[in-house]
Amino acid sequence: MSVPISYRLILNSLMRKLVLFLSIVICGSLQAQTRLNWGDQGNGTYVNPILNADFSDPDVIRVGEKFYMVASDFHFMGMQVLESDDMVNWHYVSQIYSRIDEPGWNHNQHYAGGSWAPAIRYHEGRFYVYFCTPDEGLYMSSATDAHGPWSPLHLVKRVEKWEDPCPFWDEDDGEHQSSGQAYLGRSRHRAGPIIVHKMSPDGKQLLDEGVTVYTGPVAEGTKFLKRNGWYYLIIPEGGVGQGWQTVLRARNIYGPYEKRIVLEQGSTNVNGPHQGALVDTPDGQWWFYHFQETPVLGRVVHLQPARWKDDWPLMGVDIDGNGIGEPVCVWQKPIPSPTPDHVTLQTDDDFSSPLGLQWQWNHNPDNERWSLSEKPGWLTIHAQPADSLKLCRNMLTQKVVGYQSECTTVVTASGKSFAGLCCSGKQFLGVGLTPEGLCYESQGQRTIVKKGKFKKIYLRISFDCTKNLHQFYYSTDGKTFSPIAKPFPLRAGYWKGIRVGLFCYGTSGKAHFDYFQQIIK
Repeated sequence: MSVPISYRLILNSLMRKLVLFLSIVICGSLQAQTRLNWGDQGNGTYVNPILNADFSDPDVIRVGEKFYMVASDFHFMGMQVLESDDMVNWHYVSQIYSRIDEPGWNHNQHYAGGSWAPAIRYHEGRFYVYFCTPDEGLYMSSATDAHGPWSPLHLVKRVEKWEDPCPFWDEDDGEHQSSGQAYLGRSRHRAGPIIVHKMSPDGKQLLDEGVTVYTGPVAEGTKFLKRNGWYYLIIPEGGVGQGWQTVLRARNIYGPYEKRIVLEQGSTNVNGPHQGALVDTPDGQWWFYHFQETPVLGRVVHLQPARWKDDWPLMGVDIDGNGIGEPVCVWQKPIPSPTPDHVTLQTDDDFSSPLGLQWQWNHNPDNERWSLSEKPGWLTIHAQPADSLKLCRNMLTQKVVGYQSECTTVVTASGKSFAGLCCSGKQFLGVGLTPEGLCYESQGQRTIVKKGKFKKIYLRISFDCTKNLHQFYYSTDGKTFSPIAKPFPLRAGYWKGIRVGLFCYGTSGKAHFDYFQQIIK
């Protein structure tokens, strides 16, 4: 029996309202549950964000039954590679590089520089990662195994102000049957236009000056896809905090391209849902990863259901009926899997060798001035002169994970050094030992909290990213902790969300750190 159009419209409207209502109810009820109110819920569903930490501009691919992710790391070293079996729970498996051998990187002079919006692809048995830095150029690294080792960074082109590159090997272009013509798409600083270059098959050289294929409002984040004879450019537009996701398609890689907006904030509280990756599962489902800019944690990662209609991808749920998807809050997991009893991202470290993949140095490390073997089971950092935390060499950092967390370490220090626990975003704050006693630094200004000589001291910071109030503590016995100064706000800065870390700077001496623990609440 056919249903009149008017009734179908009414039913569709009711279904959209039901989806929105259930999302609100379920998300609200999760606040009262003991399980984390994000990520894997242990009942076959997940709640966005799936990665509640700063993974800016994520790109994801599937190889076999495994999924791999990279994200922008800017001035932090390493570019971590993550792996997942179910698209929701992720862990680190490698880092692509350990330093950028260019001027200024040994002296903390490139805040907000470094790796912008990488792309990861798999071609003829190799993983390839491309990224641009605003000051140095277009880089590439490759590996036969995502777990590494990765090849040394190769400078494909020395150039300033390029952004968001993505390689593409056209396997069925009808002209290069063995390996396909290689291309690279990218944009320019301040986003746009989208430019396509021919590239050598090994991905190490651009073969032309490029062809502009699209100009749009803050068009960036180029990602290639080919399906059913269509070339797709999957791009964000409109800016980081207010933008939307656009899809372009054409029968020729150089266009002309048709355009469709496929994901927007709409009636949700997920601002700027864009810039990410459209990925399929082994059984033919499609899913879209994107980030959301938040003021404290940074750019957190969401996962949206996707599907195809008339050779256009549809993302999220069209709640308001305008033909454009909106982000979901809660959804069924793409791939059933056992639910871990903890967040699978590594955070803790007992400082047995090697250093955990969760750690990233702020700018280039000085590898002669830190060690895991000098005092086995401890991290040793030798002091180097600096005026403040912001200019401190060998600051070792990791992402703050989740809405609430608590980080603890124990430190001993010697010489004329300042060593301890720090946090950063736009601001730099830290607590630690000096020859005068326990000190607190905020925005380059240091004050004494407690005078005296300490054989060792336990340091802690509690993060509340919902209230944006954070607090340092100290203890002499590891049991009773006293607050240091007043609770303080933080905000993301230099394109990165807030971080926690360890440091030691001064004219002489060194620090030993016994362990680091981040408890996600």
